[in-house]
Amino acid sequence: MKILLVEDDEMIGGAIEQALHDAGESVRWVQSGLDASALLIRHHFAIVLLDLGLPRRDGLAVLHELRARGDEVPVILITAKDALEDRITGLDAGADDYLVKPFDVTELMARIRALARRRIGRVTPVLSNGVVTLDPATKLASMSGRAITLSKREYALLRELLLRPGAILSRSQLEDRIYGPGEEVESNVVDFIIHGLRKKLGTTTVLNVRGLGWSVERGT
Repeated sequence: MKILLVEDDEMIGGAIEQALHDAGESVRWVQSGLDASALLIRHHFAIVLLDLGLPRRDGLAVLHELRARGDEVPVILITAKDALEDRITGLDAGADDYLVKPFDVTELMARIRALARRRIGRVTPVLSNGVVTLDPATKLASMSGRAITLSKREYALLRELLLRPGAILSRSQLEDRIYGPGEEVESNVVDFIIHGLRKKLGTTTVLNVRGLGWSVERGT
């Protein structure tokens, strides 16, 4: 799971970043609202952990900007502002949860897991182009009633293609979806993953558009 952490306190940010890494999550940590806004435009994240009192652009402004353009990424506000009015303002602005500092990192991790579970049940329907079906709840693909187990990166790549059947995604776009921010991209990883998908799902499942990228056909 790719998580964006927006926190300007070095001690708090470092502790959260380490806990996320220890839990096997991919995390990108930035310390200003402007940096957060720029990343949220260019990258997809599973969850955003957002401080309110940020330099250069406060957390509420970042949150308002997100929701104004229709981005529904789950947001947990992490802040020292503990007044009831502050919590109401944050939740009304579109936050999914609100955690007051100081807090135990284990509680934050539990809230992240709970939010991820709710998110799966609420907004991740089964994806299909009429040939291949992908179930985000089980991470299984299926064709003609046959269930097919995918690796983590096979699932991530196929999911991105099935979100918009017919759309062509470039190598860099697919790499961005299957790697977390800051992770080193392995050479020819996209080709390797697509080769694995074609072995499991058939050679015509993922189409190459020479010089542009890859796609899956639209359903008929």
